[in-house]
Amino acid sequence: MKQYDLMVIGGGPAGYTAALKAAQLGLSTALAEKDRLGGTCLNRGCIPTKALLHSSHIFREAGQWAELGLSCENAQFDLPAMQRRKDAVVAQLRDGIAGLLKARKIDVLPGEARIMAPHVLRVGADEYQARQILIATGGRPALPPIPGLGLPGVLTSDDLLDAEQFYPRLVIIGAGVIGMEFASLYSNLGAKVTVIELLDRVLPTFDRELGQSLAMSLKKRGLEIYAGAQVQAVEQGEDCLICRYLAGGEERQAKADAVLVATGRRSAAEEIIAPGLGIAIERGQIVVDECFRTTAEDIYAAGDIVQGSPLLAHAASAQAINAVCAMTGRPPQMDLSVMPGCVFTDPEIALVGLSADEAKARGIAVIAAKYPMGGNGKTAIETKERGFIKLICEAGSLRLLGAQLMCLHASDLINELALACSRSITAYELAALVHPHPTFGEAVREAAEEVLSRAERKTNT
Repeated sequence: MKQYDLMVIGGGPAGYTAALKAAQLGLSTALAEKDRLGGTCLNRGCIPTKALLHSSHIFREAGQWAELGLSCENAQFDLPAMQRRKDAVVAQLRDGIAGLLKARKIDVLPGEARIMAPHVLRVGADEYQARQILIATGGRPALPPIPGLGLPGVLTSDDLLDAEQFYPRLVIIGAGVIGMEFASLYSNLGAKVTVIELLDRVLPTFDRELGQSLAMSLKKRGLEIYAGAQVQAVEQGEDCLICRYLAGGEERQAKADAVLVATGRRSAAEEIIAPGLGIAIERGQIVVDECFRTTAEDIYAAGDIVQGSPLLAHAASAQAINAVCAMTGRPPQMDLSVMPGCVFTDPEIALVGLSADEAKARGIAVIAAKYPMGGNGKTAIETKERGFIKLICEAGSLRLLGAQLMCLHASDLINELALACSRSITAYELAALVHPHPTFGEAVREAAEEVLSRAERKTNT
């Protein structure tokens, strides 16, 4: 029976990051993956959706070229070609991961892994022994108990990512990150999109203002969005699917060529753990401590499989690094107290830290200020829709507690603000930092100046 210092189950962001970190620290390491390296993020999530979104954004911008003094007549999109380009990007990145694992002498074991006993795993028909084990098997789309979800044309995000058929009418059940990114993708390509969300707003886990602003922006483009609405059933019509739902106390229906179910993801830890190992599991997710140790000795877990973990690839990778640090007796490398989140809609959304409401709920007095991107030179140059950067600072010290952005390149701009939150940087320091002009980033300084202005006015009243 071959032995390793560490065996990792799952080749997604948490799994391959943990394996690379362990090998870097000198541990003999193996990684078991039943499907393809890269996991959900690379193969069925982050990367393929953004590749398709990029193509769709360019197509939508072609309709605005006249404003730039350019001509683009009869612009068309080719969905199969978009899919081929997306697949090429995914393959390139997957090959890169395989190359890194090979260079670090990490054994990649193809097959479904299962923990059979303490320190013993089975991968396919073979058994292996490991001093320590990391579970990083992620999740998969979850389907709610709605009648009709088994009909042809009712799709998960996995299905829609590989579809070469374009659906002119798309109903999306769920207005979370996945639902809203597909809403942007299909609306950019000219589809009639209807979004139905059970909770009271779009992006219900985000700051309320972000969801409201995104909904307003997308509605202007013709999207129909119904929040606080409950889907009753999906039925087969003569030439379409019919989604029946309740909204505002009224029974309504939406006709569609396809229905995307985007109601979240679930994990199933029980499938990879033999009974009697003493690993605590709640609602399919593994319970861990602050070092990502499970309740069984020498078994760790990271990523979407972990109870309460944010479903973010970068969170999974950071957790995995800290888990390996704990295994080797090192202090945690990654600061998990500040976790940025992004939505790659058009415009992009990003946030980090506390919202004003969250801070007030904790009894923290704040000064919040918002800088509208309509005053930003780079935004005007690129003829983008107006957005904003909002900063939430602690009253008195003016240290940054959180930020919410809705603008072009929000997913890149958030990094500066995440660092500021992590290091307790103040609005004074943000306002003192020289940003190059013209850039989107200089709006961060403008937002900090607005915080200082509001603090000054408050002091003088």
